[in-house]
Amino acid sequence: MSKKYVIYAVDFDGTLCESVFPCIGSPNTYLINHLVKRRAQGNKLILWTCRCGERLWEAVEWCKQHGLEFDAINENLPETLEYFCGTESRKIHADVFIDDKAVYKPKYHVPYREEHNII
Repeated sequence: MSKKYVIYAVDFDGTLCESVFPCIGSPNTYLINHLVKRRAQGNKLILWTCRCGERLWEAVEWCKQHGLEFDAINENLPETLEYFCGTESRKIHADVFIDDKAVYKPKYHVPYREEHNII
């Protein structure tokens, strides 16, 4: 598969926002701005989350309100499916996975936690 872009798969809770499931926490503006910039450069974004149903669509709308849109949501990109002969895999194909459960996280400020000033 020859491509000229990077595919980023990014988690939602604890990554794009502070983890307070089922609610939506404070935004990780550093990561959101990073991903908006990467997509504007022609890279692809996949929202890769355990959220489903109404909770998933709340997360997608929240991301849109923060200027972040995705090329796929919890599924592979169409061109990836084409490369793999049209079969969908449970595993998302991406070049970069950004998740609060990942090993190397400081670059993306995850797991994201809003710092609260305690008086």
